[in-house]
Amino acid sequence: MPKTLSVMPLGGLGEIGRNMLVLEYDEQILIVDAGLMFPESDLLGVDRVIPDMSYVFERANRVRGIVITHGHEDHIGALCHLLEHVNAPVYATRLTRGLIEVKLRENRLGLAEIHTITTKDVLLLGSFRVEFFSVCHSIPDGVGLGITTPAGLVVHSGDYKIDESPVVGQHTDLDRLQELGKRGVALLLADSTNADQNGSSRSESELDEPLAEAFASAKGRIIVATFASNISRVQQVVNTAKQFSRKVSIVGRSMVGNSRIARELGYLSISEELMINPMDIGQYPQNQVTIICTGSQGERDSALVRMGEGRHRFLTIKENDTVIVSARAIPGNEERVNKTIDNLYRLGAHVFYSGLRDVHVSGHASREDQIRLINLVRPRFFVPIHGEYRHLALHAELAMQCEHAPEKAFILEPGDVLELSPEGAVLGDSIDAPPVLVDGRRIGDITSAMLEDRHKLSRSGFVVCSVTLDRYTNGLLKDPEIVSRGFIDEQKSGDVLDKACIEAAHAVELGGSRSSICERIETHVGRFLNRETGRHPIVKAIVVKI
Repeated sequence: MPKTLSVMPLGGLGEIGRNMLVLEYDEQILIVDAGLMFPESDLLGVDRVIPDMSYVFERANRVRGIVITHGHEDHIGALCHLLEHVNAPVYATRLTRGLIEVKLRENRLGLAEIHTITTKDVLLLGSFRVEFFSVCHSIPDGVGLGITTPAGLVVHSGDYKIDESPVVGQHTDLDRLQELGKRGVALLLADSTNADQNGSSRSESELDEPLAEAFASAKGRIIVATFASNISRVQQVVNTAKQFSRKVSIVGRSMVGNSRIARELGYLSISEELMINPMDIGQYPQNQVTIICTGSQGERDSALVRMGEGRHRFLTIKENDTVIVSARAIPGNEERVNKTIDNLYRLGAHVFYSGLRDVHVSGHASREDQIRLINLVRPRFFVPIHGEYRHLALHAELAMQCEHAPEKAFILEPGDVLELSPEGAVLGDSIDAPPVLVDGRRIGDITSAMLEDRHKLSRSGFVVCSVTLDRYTNGLLKDPEIVSRGFIDEQKSGDVLDKACIEAAHAVELGGSRSSICERIETHVGRFLNRETGRHPIVKAIVVKI
């Protein structure tokens, strides 16, 4: 049997974020990206979501290289976790490498092997020959990949758009894409994020005029929130601030870190005369200050959210402030973003955001650009990537309508395996690739049962019932005691808890081991509280024998 190339997404398909792709041929593995995803509102207490990398960890000695397409969190945010278990070289462009190294230092992984690549480089990584082509995106130094394998040429678009006048960075190299197409592309994997958006994506430069209008109408400070890695947007805000004789202060740990790296590497131009320390903002007239910060996705500990909640340590929202949220809410973040905007309005700020004002353009290709890419590359097979399921389905449908339509489009999700050979492409046996939840410093410890407990706690609170027994007779030495949190107001409804103590005493009277008494108390008290209140608090019993 001829060997096949296994194409395995571990994340990033059927969702926004968590991008990670594994290519395996003849027991050799190439990894493309390792990103995180922001948790949806129902994942209580979860900080971020990353791919399940178990398949790779079990075959760590097979990994020949890790190629990163660009420096956004949804492509590099899980890289440190990967490198803790896989000792393989990482390949990235200059800016992407700089952003990765910041993460490595924060996670004390300074010994990782990282190589800087350019679009002129060719990597020979086992069975994989990797070439690079430039793409335009909302962060500079993004690349797409041409990967030659014994099973055929695979093209990976990375995140891209076709922008004839980008603010920072390079154009998408259409000539190189056409050249790859002429060589014969077996499989194209292409960004699907905007597959439901007609036309072509707007140029970043089209945002200059709306920004200038917002600056011209502002009477006080201007606060702009965007992604910390959206270097081109930061540059546009800096340019507009300079145009209106405003100073610039950068706030938020990730925004400060990314801007520093971008400045050092020459991807962001800000003169020292323009910059002011966040602690010195109060020394300048309000109409001469621009603040660039994190928080466009309503992240709990971001600078803008803390300002909106009045808990930023030195910045408070004032009535004449103008806040510009220059980003589109990632699906799942809408509730947090809307709450943040509401808080800003309550504090008297004037808020500009997508849907109300023209303050954001997408970094992803829309349908006309997606058609153009497919017709240039002319793939035999097509897999839409980077998008929710509807985006993948719409992109696959669009591909089959193109002038140079593929033979077949496959809609994959994390864990699916596409087997590619010179004879064709078929779906193979899938692997387990569930989302891995990160809570603080703990990775993968959050189970579905724990999440259900957190939901119960958020809905009905908890009740703790403690009883003290005679170790010889198992009889009560004193009345049971109950403490509740988030369940009822004990001062107004204390009689319910008093009656619950009687139920606990009845449960003790039936005797048995400590564990059986605990279980019985939890059952009896839980049922009683449900009958009395219609709610289902978590009930825990503590039995002490003395």
